Order: sequence, then C-alpha cells, then structure tokens
Amino acid sequence: MTPEAKDIREEPAAVSYGALDQRQQQQRLAELATVFLRLGSIAFGGPAAHIAMMDNEVVNRRQWMSREQLLDLLGITNLIPGPNSTELAIHIGYERAGWRGLVVAGSCFILPAMLIVWALAALYARYQTVPQVAWLLYGIKPVIIAIVLQAVWKLGKKAAKDLPTQIAGAVAIAAYFAGVNEILVLLLLGVAVMLAKNWQATPPTAGALLLPFSTFLAQAEGTTTAVSSVAAVSWVSVFLFFVKIGSVLYGSGYVLLAFLQRDLVERNQWLTSQQLLDAVAIGQLTPGPVFTTATFIGYLLAGNAGAIAATVGIFLPAFALVWVVNPWVPKLRQSRWASGFLDGVNAASLGLMAGVTYTLAQTALVDGVTIMVMILSAIAVFRFNVNSAWLVLAGGAIGLGSHLMVSGW
Repeated sequence: MTPEAKDIREEPAAVSYGALDQRQQQQRLAELATVFLRLGSIAFGGPAAHIAMMDNEVVNRRQWMSREQLLDLLGITNLIPGPNSTELAIHIGYERAGWRGLVVAGSCFILPAMLIVWALAALYARYQTVPQVAWLLYGIKPVIIAIVLQAVWKLGKKAAKDLPTQIAGAVAIAAYFAGVNEILVLLLLGVAVMLAKNWQATPPTAGALLLPFSTFLAQAEGTTTAVSSVAAVSWVSVFLFFVKIGSVLYGSGYVLLAFLQRDLVERNQWLTSQQLLDAVAIGQLTPGPVFTTATFIGYLLAGNAGAIAATVGIFLPAFALVWVVNPWVPKLRQSRWASGFLDGVNAASLGLMAGVTYTLAQTALVDGVTIMVMILSAIAVFRFNVNSAWLVLAGGAIGLGSHLMVSGW
C-alpha cells in the first residue's frame, strides 16, 4: 500500500472537512458521491427504508457519526417541509464536507431515481402506459421490512433512553394509528418531553426556544406564493410550481398525491387524474426519493427541460432549508430545554416510523414466500450484518424467479 493510500484510509472520521488537505477533501467528496449514488440506486421502500439504509451505512459501516447525532438530524428533518430521507442525506453530506458535501450527497441520492424516472417518462409519453414490474417489488418489499425493523430497533434504543421518551414513543405509535397529524404529534410530544425533563428548572426564554426555528420557518413561509394558472405550460412555470410544493409539503408520497391532484388536475388542468396516478406509481416503483414523481410530471408538461425544472424545483427548498438549519443542531443540544424538546421529537419520530413499518408490512407480507424472505432477511441483518444492497438484489432475484415460475417461462 502506498503512503498516499494509507493516509486516505486512515483519515479520522471526526476530522473536520476544513482541516483536511485538498487531496483528502476530494477523497471525502468522492466517498460521499459513491455512497449516495449506491443508496439512491437501491433504496426502494420509501423514507423509512431509506433512513434505515443510511443508518446502516453511515453509523454501522463507516462510523461517520454516532447514532445519537443521526437521530438529532432526523428529528430536525421531521420538523421542516420536504422529503425527509433526502434531507437526511443532505444533512449527512453537510456534516462530512460542508456546503460541497451538502450538494454532492443530496444530488447523488436524487440522481439515479431522476434518470430512471426520466427514461420511463419518455417511454410513457410514447406508449401511454407504465411498465408492469410489480413482480420486482414482490421480492424486494419483505427485504425492506427487515432492514427497517433493524433501524427501528437500533435507533429506538437510543431514542427511548428514559421514561419520558419511552412514553412519547408509545404515544406516537398510538397517534399514528389514530390518524393524528404527524407534525402535530412531533411538536406536542417534543414540548411534553421538554417540560417533563425540565419542569423544576428555570423557565426558558422565548428566544432560546424559538430562535433556532424562526429562521427556517420564515424561509418556508416566504416561498409559499401560489403559482397562477397559465395557458401554456413552460419549464419556468413547472419550476415555480414545484418550488412551491417543495417548500410547503410535509409527509409521504401520498400527501404529494393530494397536493398534485388539487393543483395540477383540478385547478390548473395540466394533467388528467390517470396521468397523475401513473406518475405517482412510477415514483413508488423506482428506488430513491418518491418526490422524483416530479421528474415524470415535468417531462409530460414541458419535455426534457420540464423534467429538469421540476426535479430542481421540488428538491431545491430541501437543500436551502438544511443549509439554514444544520448549524443550529449542536446549539440545540447545548440548551437543556431545547435538548429535551429534541429528545421528544426523536422519540416521536421513531414511534411514527414503527407505525409506518407495520403499515408497510401489511402490503409486503402477502403469502408464505414473502414471510420467509422477511425472516431470512431479518436474520441476515440482525445476526450477520449483511449489506442491505445485497439483500435488495437478492429480493429482486426472488421476485423475478417467482414471476417466471407463475408465467410458466
């Protein structure tokens, strides 16, 4: 091994990006790009699965940060609009390599899905049908359940670290099944844990509690101006529309569907309901962020320029919000009151993630084969710590094998 390679290999994860020489900085950026391009290519299953894969990659395998740090980033991510798992990737990139890492990690996580969806949109525009690849997800979904279960278990042990956070986690699970708004659950339980841990302490000042949040809430509020309906859809109109969506949207791809149905189909009449459903289906069937549904819609509305404009538009607010919010995370931990609030948000986040896992399991575990795949995958990740990429590929192969057997090929 050359001395140069030895230096790169032994570069401590805790060293700040600014303290590295130019070669080591380039190495760190290249490593970020490699990790998030791979995650973006195999991350099926939605935000819960994406977060589980990032936890395994960043905390277990590479030890870039502690699980407590990852939980804090996840807690903050849940409080701002935009795609949660993508924002977590952007946070990780910022922690590793500043604004350059922010751009590299986020872009590389988004890029694989964007390119796949873009190609499928071109095929759809020609043939007006989506590919039938449910057989692929048949084998991948139960693998994803095992990966998410491991993350919920490991993150949960850190998040539920005392009685107030344990109670908050349980209440969050109950609230999820009761259909209570996710943001309301996070805020109320954050405040409840904060008060429970500090009720005998000196009351916090308003500035100490609100200052970390006021900046990015103002950022979000300032970008919610509605886009007026236009007769001809240009790429500029597409960009402005998706900037608005990315600035105010909380929740999953299903929440995105409700926003798009109201604005694109009912108000502006840019798409039909069937086209919108097909776009969301493509977003669900492909790896990476579900929000790349925007790429598909942008292509239908304004061709290649529209695909780029829609993708940049819907994800741009996430990059901006993370850039504003990230420096506040360690400052929150330095305040006893803000730290208690963050503990409550973390516990509530894991409770909601547990509820999502149950819902996903209901759609993934449909017969004996999928149940067996989930059990074997759980053994692989819990007992042998097998890389999730291999498990996803194995799940896809099982889905292909089942499809060929059923079709009599």
